[in-house]
Amino acid sequence: MNKRGWFARRVFPDGEEPDPRFTLANERTFLAWTRTSLAFLAGGIAFEAFQISGLSDTVRTTIAVFIIAVGMIIAAGAAVRWMNVERAMREQKPLPVPAIIPFLSIAALVASAAVMVLIVIQ
Repeated sequence: MNKRGWFARRVFPDGEEPDPRFTLANERTFLAWTRTSLAFLAGGIAFEAFQISGLSDTVRTTIAVFIIAVGMIIAAGAAVRWMNVERAMREQKPLPVPAIIPFLSIAALVASAAVMVLIVIQ
């Protein structure tokens, strides 16, 4: 008898149950990515909430939307990454390459460049 719940049977129909330590480590990594996405969400909300002298409302809103969108993409990427790693562990395959890391690096680079430009302009 399969003791896994209906969700686990549906999402992970094949393979063997991995060592719980690895599953829990995968879950902790997912939660770390989720915290990162929430930090971007909070940053976007904060950026929109505060008036910055010399910055038009349109530019401020555009930057805030970009920051929030990055947070949303990170959240979605975290879920996909968790599922792909879990499947790889269950099927005893190599772990997938984390595609979200280059995206996060580029997003952080763009955000840092935007902040530097804003500092120089003022």
